[in-house]
Amino acid sequence: MIQNNQVLIIAAHPDDEALGCAGTIAKHIAEGDIVSILFMTNGVSSRGGFDKNDEIVRASAMEKAISTLGVKNSQFFNFPDNQMDSVPLLEIVKAIETAIIQYKPSIIYTHFAYDLNIDHQLTHQAVMTACRPVKGCSVKKILSFEILSSTEWKSTCHPDFKAQYIVDITKFWNKKLQALDCYQEELRNFPHSRSLRCIEALATLRGASHGFEKAEAFQVERILN
Repeated sequence: MIQNNQVLIIAAHPDDEALGCAGTIAKHIAEGDIVSILFMTNGVSSRGGFDKNDEIVRASAMEKAISTLGVKNSQFFNFPDNQMDSVPLLEIVKAIETAIIQYKPSIIYTHFAYDLNIDHQLTHQAVMTACRPVKGCSVKKILSFEILSSTEWKSTCHPDFKAQYIVDITKFWNKKLQALDCYQEELRNFPHSRSLRCIEALATLRGASHGFEKAEAFQVERILN
């Protein structure tokens, strides 16, 4: 009997999961894997004019998006939005460690280390720290996703994102679009890179570069057999 994978998505903000790996999430679920998602911040509290209703709206969008993908398990941490660098790294690591004990994932998807967004950077660093490859660690695979308007906007003095692990999402492209549609307030008009036109262009490029119609690409942080 084939045992299903336990998959954990660790995202800084609600919408990062849709932008970075929604097609891959839908594919995992279609294959019978169990997918859970951690959100490190509410994604809105750093914005000017923020009020509690903004948080409610974003959380509602998240619930609709992950429900569309088929995700049943999600968890919010209350780290400060776009200010995760104001929190000791150890505190973030411990929160992730607790979740890893709870969900026992064999696969983790998270942010690229050099994204422009500070919350993305700290989430990546905390994940890698929490997932030190010691005896008994459940995590065998760690992959970093790319987020348009953050990954490609990094400083040129940092290493580029390497599209090393390609997932064919052709059959799940409409699922990704449906998840993104839940986050209409976070999308922008073309030629902004977080426009639907650019998101599709990236998926087409990642796909066509490997013989697929649509794909999501990941950088490999760890693969243990």
